[in-house]
Amino acid sequence: MTDRWLRCRTARTGAEVRVVCLPHAGGTAGPYAAWGTGLPESVELSAVQYPGREDRISEPPVGELEPLLSGLCSALLPLTDRPLVLFGHSLGALVAYEAARRLTALGAAPAHLVVSGRRAPSLPVGGDLHTRSDDALVAELRRLGGTHDALLRDPVFRSVYLPAVRADFRLAETYQHVPGPPLDCPVTAAIGDSDTEVDSPQAERWSDHTAGRFALRTFSGGHFYFNPGREPVLGLLRDVARSAGTPAVPGRSAESETLS
Repeated sequence: MTDRWLRCRTARTGAEVRVVCLPHAGGTAGPYAAWGTGLPESVELSAVQYPGREDRISEPPVGELEPLLSGLCSALLPLTDRPLVLFGHSLGALVAYEAARRLTALGAAPAHLVVSGRRAPSLPVGGDLHTRSDDALVAELRRLGGTHDALLRDPVFRSVYLPAVRADFRLAETYQHVPGPPLDCPVTAAIGDSDTEVDSPQAERWSDHTAGRFALRTFSGGHFYFNPGREPVLGLLRDVARSAGTPAVPGRSAESETLS
């Protein structure tokens, strides 16, 4: 059911474009769903709620791509009656890319894919954090930022939160890209200029995965360049939504832009 997967705080029945945000590892729908208030009335924004967190806490978290995609794409398909923009950050970028591939195969390709804070899927990430201790997971979350430290010190919160984080890291670290046809839709990659997880050459490799337009946007900041100020990412989403109805231009031309 769609309402298990998507959270929308600003329902706009007359919206011309829909944006769906896919959270990072350990992320929840709430913070991303709040972005909808910063978008024009012509854009409706929803955020994905992965199993095992917030109001889906009673469901086991999913650490494998296939079952995650199965439920997610069933929820996304009804939204493709209008131009659909997928935005994913970090792990969410990977899931958004694979969802875009599946929707395209079903004849319901998104209008645009925005991949944030993640190297191209053909570049392996690897790692073994998902097999390590809770303290190791917490140390990594502190390094990346994006999670309040007071929560990470709370034993009750950790006991509820870390199983989902572990499952997310398992998905990210065990992912293996399966080559296939490039996407038809435009792809925009977004990174922070001091992000330790991805650099410009790694982000530019996303151009290999689309036959449409590609752009790289670089913002001031680290892995969570949109915290605490959301305006950089909101401006990007406004730009992408504005052009979402424009047909993709064949070829592999690219553009880069650095924003403060």
